[in-house]
Amino acid sequence: MEKDITLQVNGKQHSLRVDPSTPLLYVLRNELELNGPKYGCGHEVCGACMVLLDGVAVPSCRVPVESMEGRKITTLEGLIRPDGTLHPVQRAFVQEQAAQCGYCLNGMVIAAVALLDSNKNPDDAAIRAGMERNLCRCGTQTRIMKAIQRAAKES
Repeated sequence: MEKDITLQVNGKQHSLRVDPSTPLLYVLRNELELNGPKYGCGHEVCGACMVLLDGVAVPSCRVPVESMEGRKITTLEGLIRPDGTLHPVQRAFVQEQAAQCGYCLNGMVIAAVALLDSNKNPDDAAIRAGMERNLCRCGTQTRIMKAIQRAAKES
């Protein structure tokens, strides 16, 4: 049974009529046409679907959309500055060529933003811990670490 739900995504209010048990990921991709969050594992394990929920990186593949009313949701698209410039983490990922296939990139960037928002100068152990929930099967972890270190210095 569908229900009217209002979401705050990337600073904008969206009124939708959806099944309240629909996972947030599907609403973001199918209803709002946001392509940052990706379907990966469907079990909240890989990180490809991560979004910032009230500033905290969380997987969106299983969380029901009805529990998101009144919460601030930020996707990869929402990190871009109003003047069109990239967020420092996005810029650092580009500069360090931290993406190979790019599938995990959404979750990596979202997790890195959350990490740097909570710890402005993380050491390598803190970066590894902050990125632990994200899987990169292409093996670009070294470049991802360098990108996060760069973003921390530039922020």
